[in-house]
Amino acid sequence: MKNKIYDCLSIIRKNIVEYIITNRLFISYVILSVLGTMLVRKWTLGSFFSLKPFITDLGIILVIGGLGYFVKPKNQFKYYFIWLIIFTLINIVSSIYYTFYTSFASFGEFATIGQAETVTGSIFEKIKITDIIYILFPILFYVIHKKLLSSTYYYFIDKIEKGKKMVVSTLLVGVLCLGYSFGVATSTDYSRLAKQWNRVFIVERFGILMYQFNDLVQFLTPQISSLFGYEEALESFNEYFQNKPIHEDNKYTGILKGKNIIFVHMESMQSFLMDLEFNGQEVTPNLNKLASEGMYFENFYPQVSTGTSSDTEFTLLTGLMPAASGTVFVSYYDREYLTIPKYLRNLGYYTFSMHGNYASMWNRNNAHPSLGYEGMYFRESFTFTDEDVINLGINDQLFYKQAIPIIENINNTYENYMGTIISLSNHSPFSIASEYSTLDLTTHWKTINELTGEVVEKSTDYLSNSAVGEYIKSANYADIALGDFLNYINSSSAFDNTVFVFYGDHDAKLSRSEINYLYNLNPETGKVYEEGEENYTEYDYYDHELNKSTPLIIWSKDKELKKVFNGTISYYMGMYNVAPTILNMYGIDNKYTVGEDIFSVKDNNLIVFPNGNVLTDKVYYNNSTGEYKVLKEESFDEDYITNISLIGEKRLEISNSIIVYDLLKEVNINGE
Repeated sequence: MKNKIYDCLSIIRKNIVEYIITNRLFISYVILSVLGTMLVRKWTLGSFFSLKPFITDLGIILVIGGLGYFVKPKNQFKYYFIWLIIFTLINIVSSIYYTFYTSFASFGEFATIGQAETVTGSIFEKIKITDIIYILFPILFYVIHKKLLSSTYYYFIDKIEKGKKMVVSTLLVGVLCLGYSFGVATSTDYSRLAKQWNRVFIVERFGILMYQFNDLVQFLTPQISSLFGYEEALESFNEYFQNKPIHEDNKYTGILKGKNIIFVHMESMQSFLMDLEFNGQEVTPNLNKLASEGMYFENFYPQVSTGTSSDTEFTLLTGLMPAASGTVFVSYYDREYLTIPKYLRNLGYYTFSMHGNYASMWNRNNAHPSLGYEGMYFRESFTFTDEDVINLGINDQLFYKQAIPIIENINNTYENYMGTIISLSNHSPFSIASEYSTLDLTTHWKTINELTGEVVEKSTDYLSNSAVGEYIKSANYADIALGDFLNYINSSSAFDNTVFVFYGDHDAKLSRSEINYLYNLNPETGKVYEEGEENYTEYDYYDHELNKSTPLIIWSKDKELKKVFNGTISYYMGMYNVAPTILNMYGIDNKYTVGEDIFSVKDNNLIVFPNGNVLTDKVYYNNSTGEYKVLKEESFDEDYITNISLIGEKRLEISNSIIVYDLLKEVNINGE
């Protein structure tokens, strides 16, 4: 019996050794490919090994690799090398992209690659050494190939390799791996894979390669045929809006009839800045003054995806969500949308947009006219020198100064107007604009001299050179420019009949560790306090997500409107609530939105984010983990969590169908 076992083990060992010797190139390809996918998960999601995504990635790598046996041994290197480069590019893009967006890249976003030229500084500022380590894998594979080439390996393999047998056996193992992964998948797993918008969950569950291949299918499907899935999407669309409650008038209905309106888009301006003071100086004194004079929404959240500022513009004007794949301004700008500019143009308003950057940025030169803007005043409309440029274009102070006469001319030419002014200087990298701020971020503390026992006052400024410190000073400069703008407005009679809506377009895209430096800086060492230390302040995932709120302020010089637009509004509000809220103030009801008038839903509002997370006044729900943080000690059961999750998913689905399948093309401006 022992001899039989020994003989069996010897045969197995011999077969394994023989397989390794005769498949060294293929094994190298598999190991390097799998290791790359594991490192992506480690350096983005924090998990080096997780069985399900590991098995899925391995299955895909084996299936692709198995087909390589159809190629003659001397040419197999080229086949595997090409695939290893593809995997490497996926890993590099995923790693860098995650640093910016805490999500994973989509094929739809490659259409926006032209935008990179104007944000190159931001990209290089964020790149880490781990983002480029992946390049070592194809290099190492090439070295292995050269080593094998210098031996008799390829000549030997060419004589003995049984290609068809190796194809079948390798594909079988790969299919078994994929069969296991999908066999143990739940209905929720399948649902999220099909919808694709919860990218982090898909990578956590199915791995980076399955995510990318699935995303490619999702991207190509509507490109191949715009009718693919159209009937199902239209049926769901009709059912959703037929069952949507009819909007009822409230005390704000129609109060803006006949009033001009200007939206002031404040780049990367977050609300937490308004609570900060350093050495007696407010970070945003002008924004704070605006909030005290107007109607300030203290729990306002942008709902951006990869289109960042352009997503905000789209969501604010339409009451819809960003596209699940790609960016509306680039991939879907030519669809029909019901927007604030279009509704007001229908009332005889002149509509315009204004920005100190090129009109080609985010394809605004095509997207803005499609959304209903008649006039566009971009970089070429302003006079400036190279010294006047901060980040992507003309600095905010000069931009606002030159914007005023343009708007005054519009005011003198047209009876009514609606416009959007997009600021620019507070765009990352924040180190550039921060140089124009005189804000003193020095930290002062007291310590005891060990020799004399005397109390000594000390000070350091570690904060200014940190990512969050540069952001704070950059925002301070943007606030100074905003103050100049407000002075221009107050000194001009052109704005007596105008209401202004100031809003932060999105958060600063700083990581939790970067923001945490503000709350847990140890001024003596320049490092952060650790959990358990006396001065440690907890700043967890939920704190970071909730900290992404931005200001929303409605303000006017009009004496009557001042009585209406005042005080702090605590309702939790999303960017998609702006359009229905503002349109109601003009007496207009656009039912084809997934957001609602905030003064109709009030505390019952629900904010869904592009990744499926949901925020209400009671909880912040993490769609990826199924966990949540309670915000209000109020009794609710798990049915509440299930319900808000389903509502959020439905809104994402309906909104994306409107975008992809152009479902509003048959709806006119009167909603018929």
